[in-house]
Amino acid sequence: MDAILVRGGGPLSGSIPIAGAKNASLALMPATLLSEEPLTLTNAPRLSDIRTMTQLLQSLGAEISTLQEGRVISMSCHGPINTRAEYDIVRKMRASNLVLGPLLAREGYAEVSLPGGCAIGARPMDIHTDGLEKMGASIDLRDGYLYAKAAGGRLKGAVIDFPFASVGATENIMMAATLAKGTTVINNAAREPEIVDLADCLRRMGAQIDGDGTATITIQGVDRLGAATHPVVTDRIELGTYMLAPAICGGEVELLGGRISLIGAFCEKLYAAGIEVTETEKGLKVKRRTDRVKAVDVTTEPFPGFPTDLQAQMMALLCTAEGTSTLEEKIFENRFMHAPELIRMGAKIDVHGGKAIVTGVDKLKGAPVMATDLRASVSLILAGMAAEGETKVSRVYHLDRGYEHVVAKLSGVGANIERIKDE
Repeated sequence: MDAILVRGGGPLSGSIPIAGAKNASLALMPATLLSEEPLTLTNAPRLSDIRTMTQLLQSLGAEISTLQEGRVISMSCHGPINTRAEYDIVRKMRASNLVLGPLLAREGYAEVSLPGGCAIGARPMDIHTDGLEKMGASIDLRDGYLYAKAAGGRLKGAVIDFPFASVGATENIMMAATLAKGTTVINNAAREPEIVDLADCLRRMGAQIDGDGTATITIQGVDRLGAATHPVVTDRIELGTYMLAPAICGGEVELLGGRISLIGAFCEKLYAAGIEVTETEKGLKVKRRTDRVKAVDVTTEPFPGFPTDLQAQMMALLCTAEGTSTLEEKIFENRFMHAPELIRMGAKIDVHGGKAIVTGVDKLKGAPVMATDLRASVSLILAGMAAEGETKVSRVYHLDRGYEHVVAKLSGVGANIERIKDE
């Protein structure tokens, strides 16, 4: 098993290219199930989660090939479709549940194992299945599988009111509704850029969708979808993560492909902490205005609020801030598992339920730490970059699910970081 070895160093300088969004790609790829014609994604990230989704779609009958070292994914579902998504694949990644809506829309039937993924909260499937049942599906849970069948073989449009703005459920229902008979209205829909990106792709395929990016999305079902080529939106979580590198270490770094509109609430907290963010022709330039950042309070919220997927990385920054910060996690339970590892590095953190109180220290100390999930793993790397001495981050297989070429990107701007075999 691999580990990441980080040695604290000086300020950073240079540029980091930001990849296409993992979370967008994992919703875009199942859209190929909706059409017998090819769907091609450009600007795709090269991650283990993408390989897992590829494996899942191939098991369902998709033909998939990659070009340009994985940056282009070409998919086609013109042949027979297997409607059973097996546990052995689905358990590896929660986004696997996004095949449920497309399978049900195209075939009128689906058998999908309950998913797995990072252990950061229950994230139940009820909101997905409730929406599909309103569209005329009957769904039973047996032996860990969801058995879903559309009445009369085709879903029907419906008005669906989500109890909360679930990204995955919005994506699943939106895809299912593209081939449903009639009009579907999703109220309290998620507004994330990844939702807009999926809607853009589906429109390229011939879907009729309005209101994406707002709380109400309307989909008029069509009889068929066609071929399309679609560029994946920039990964706003990778963007925010690497913006924190110069914020933590000092120096100035340009994030190629970044836009403030993708992470406005995050940028506001950086400004308040004393970090300068400016848009350039190529992306965003980030530098720390003061020797020590200021404490800020953070509450995670659905988009356009502060992203839950940047909470762990922000905590790493605030560990050495001047003053005391409060981080409140309102999206997922169990998402402060990185806190004990940061405490091993000398951080002062008190966790009380969904809140973490972080009192800044002058300096973190390098230590052996263990990654507990995807975002926690990169937060420990960021902390290690600013710590005195050497930090070894173990169990970095989590990291490969969401960040491509971390070592190359960070070492390219001056970080002292390497990937090693963990003994």
